Amino acid sequence: MATLSSASLSAVAAERPSRSGLLDDVRTFWREFVARAFNPYRPELHYMRGPGPAWRAKYGDDAAFRLKANLD
Repeated sequence: MATLSSASLSAVAAERPSRSGLLDDVRTFWREFVARAFNPYRPELHYMRGPGPAWRAKYGDDAAFRLKANLD
């Protein structure tokens, strides 16, 4: 496996003036805020909420040790 690395910048990146200051900080904040606030990944939608079809195929729907549903 080979690893490539370079210490020089491209011509475009070398000519670009570096940004610093309050305006750059505000831009960075809003860019990160929007990326995190509107991230479509929601892990709570993927959590299992009980036995699935493989469990039912192995143990059956009426297994004696199955977790009982809350009847409150």
